[in-house]
Amino acid sequence: MAFATAGSGGLRLTALDPAARALGLAPGEPLGRVRARVGVPLRVMPDDPEADADALARLCAWAQRYTPRLAPFGPAEGCHGLHLDVTGACHLHGGEAGLLADLARRLAAAGIPARLALADSPGAGFALARHGSEDAIHISPGAAAAALAPLPVEALRCAPANVIALKRLGLKRVGALIGAPRAPLARRFGLDLIHRLDQALGDRPEPLADLAEPARYGARRGFLDPILHQEAVVAAASALMARIAPALEADGLGARLVRLTLHRVDGVMRALDLALSRPSRCPDALAALLRLRLDRLGPGLDAGFGFESVGLDVVAAERMPDRQPDLGAAGSPGDDVADLADRLRQRLGRSLVRLIPRASHLPERADRLAPWSPGAPEAGLWAAAPLPPRPLVLLARSEPAEDVLALVPDGPPRRFRWRARRYLVAHAEGPERIGPEWWRADAEDLPERDYYVIECEAGRRLWLYRSGPHAPGQPAAWFVHGLFA
Repeated sequence: MAFATAGSGGLRLTALDPAARALGLAPGEPLGRVRARVGVPLRVMPDDPEADADALARLCAWAQRYTPRLAPFGPAEGCHGLHLDVTGACHLHGGEAGLLADLARRLAAAGIPARLALADSPGAGFALARHGSEDAIHISPGAAAAALAPLPVEALRCAPANVIALKRLGLKRVGALIGAPRAPLARRFGLDLIHRLDQALGDRPEPLADLAEPARYGARRGFLDPILHQEAVVAAASALMARIAPALEADGLGARLVRLTLHRVDGVMRALDLALSRPSRCPDALAALLRLRLDRLGPGLDAGFGFESVGLDVVAAERMPDRQPDLGAAGSPGDDVADLADRLRQRLGRSLVRLIPRASHLPERADRLAPWSPGAPEAGLWAAAPLPPRPLVLLARSEPAEDVLALVPDGPPRRFRWRARRYLVAHAEGPERIGPEWWRADAEDLPERDYYVIECEAGRRLWLYRSGPHAPGQPAAWFVHGLFA
């Protein structure tokens, strides 16, 4: 039995049962040529991609018993399988080998033939499952290169044209590409081959589009003429948000995380997540953030021949209280800060953090980094007591100063050497004595410090400290802890 669908030159095979494969048939062959050279009866059924997609979605929902993070195969993998990210879940099934054995047993009991592979990356897992020599393969961490080397280049999921060109050059195995110089490969075959190779080896991240519940608040729009330009994408997203906003307003909610999905003409999907510091349902605010995000991406958006459809889903929503629109009064100061934080996040492409004070006298313990969030109460420890000036840059770990010369044993240095450079001191302020907290267990192991603000003859200002007092025959050690300018 075989399945066929209309293609170039008539009907072509899309899937085969084991008996048909034993006859030497392969997906992609023209059905007319197959009937002419195969003497046994061949039962051909019409291909039904929608039914296949529904069956794969049901299988993905069942596979959530192993991990909540999974994704069905896309067009690059032939849409015939699924990825499971089992990081942190293997111990629930007796380890990696136990999870793999349990999955194989349950699929076999359900009459579903499967080839399984457990590897460091989705690309390596797909390559070993589809092109490996065993039905269940489990490779140890860091062994992806050796396991992928004997596989054909089709295992990398690169473009078919690149596969043909590689074989013509005699590069038929993945191992021939692993040790090859990257620059000639990129010039000849483009960056797609390099990206796929790095993803298979685990050198480039490949985030999975997790299977999630359908978004309650979402909208879609298709285009007869695909859109290419950034402003067209922004306008489409703004219009979709305007369609979603009434439903959010009726439920008293605002969006905190929205996902924009862009579907290219060639079937490739691009998803962009936009996080908001406070709930919002304003289309103009979303458009401003999306414009900044697309400016940062630039050519990385890769519109190809254009996007034929755009979707917008509210992934996370929060209660949004009703507010007086505007009667000439200034808005909340926190609103401006939240808007600035959103713009910086889209412009810089990273989450914002802030310093949180801690009850400690030692500079390296006096604060810590924490995710920034709007409306967080400001701790009052910063203004608890006036402190002498602190450096703009505090070194993560104080660095030793050598060859220190001080006119008075307990006075400031007159010269020292730091980072292989000699400094002559023109002016010094201090000392400021800072000691460890007596209630800490390691207080006895940490000596008191005398800090000095040092201005060198070259104009540089440093923050130095002497660790402990001088002892006969054993001068105290000096360290550089920060830079003022």
